[in-house]
Amino acid sequence: MKHARIAWSGAVHDAVAVDGQLQLLTPGLRGQRVGFDDVVWLPPLTPTPPHRPRSVLALAINYADHARELAFKPPEEPLAFAKSASSLIGHRARTVRPDGVENMHYECELAVVIGREARRVKKGDAYDYVRGYTVANDYAIRDYLENWYRPNLRVKNRATCTPIGPWLVDAADVADPMRLALRTTVNGQVTQQGTTADMVFDVATLIEYFSSFMTLYPGDLILTGTPDGVVNCPVGSEVVCEIEGIGALHNTIVSEPNRALAQAQ
Repeated sequence: MKHARIAWSGAVHDAVAVDGQLQLLTPGLRGQRVGFDDVVWLPPLTPTPPHRPRSVLALAINYADHARELAFKPPEEPLAFAKSASSLIGHRARTVRPDGVENMHYECELAVVIGREARRVKKGDAYDYVRGYTVANDYAIRDYLENWYRPNLRVKNRATCTPIGPWLVDAADVADPMRLALRTTVNGQVTQQGTTADMVFDVATLIEYFSSFMTLYPGDLILTGTPDGVVNCPVGSEVVCEIEGIGALHNTIVSEPNRALAQAQ
């Protein structure tokens, strides 16, 4: 099932996809349907316990082709960094490109949503701890990059720079997360294509790795990295990150003076 979180008619609602519409799960409105174009899409995560993300973990250089693109040797252990949940925005929202930067690019990523508390999980049991999957666009601003192996805060933790959604797809509905096609278009032109099969460290390995030294909680996110093919996105770019069976995440790049508009969306 595809789950969404939306703002509609002055309130926030949980919803599911039914016959090309959003069916509300709100008590008193349960079963009512609204159109995709009639709502504001929010990150498909519950902002309150027990499913609020405490940790947002991301991977650098976790695709072999992306490592080749950067002329790097694939890492021997996961190159991970933490992100702030405050950087998350929803489907069809706007992302601010800071004034004066020369290279800001998207990163289409499979995002793993943890479903139950995970500590010292073995790889063979890892998928038992996954609630589902969504699409993430982990924007990076190369102008601020100090080290490809450990992106700094200004690169990866900016407000509006991590769109996710539109759906949270149940794990049971994704037969093999390691065989999914990824694609990004910018203004309708395909600029990135890849497959999760090219990950250096697969989903199960990442869950085993992170849970070996920290506790993962329901709602926590793991952003699993991006394939090669990232390009600079100027103001006005319409960026669509799509993952097979998970969804197509739409996003628009706006300028700094439009920050208030971006955050309002």
